[in-house]
Amino acid sequence: QVQLVESGGGLVQAGSSLRLSCEDSGRTFSSYVMGWFRQAPGKERAFVAAISWSIRGTSYAESIKGRFMMSRDDAKDTVYLQMNYLEPEATADYYCAARPGKYALSDPTMYDYWGQGTQVTVSS
Repeated sequence: QVQLVESGGGLVQAGSSLRLSCEDSGRTFSSYVMGWFRQAPGKERAFVAAISWSIRGTSYAESIKGRFMMSRDDAKDTVYLQMNYLEPEATADYYCAARPGKYALSDPTMYDYWGQGTQVTVSS
């Protein structure tokens, strides 16, 4: 069973970097598409990035392209979200999610498993 645990959030200044991690303690990781989403106060949950396993494709939201990078380490059952040049608009709770299948989809309703989230706050 997929059990996702995020870590790595915190309070940083604008322009800084953070790396979020998401580990699947259920050790079912390798056959799932993994995604990162974020939810700012008062807003809906939004797609950030996703990575497939079978075709090794990665998809990113337009707003973070070139600044964020998602990767996965199947040996450690962990995905990462490297976030560079952070802006105050990136302040949100960040969630890791998993879905069976091949494609790195951006629709959060297509994901079956979710972590508890990790908070990221970017000060100006």
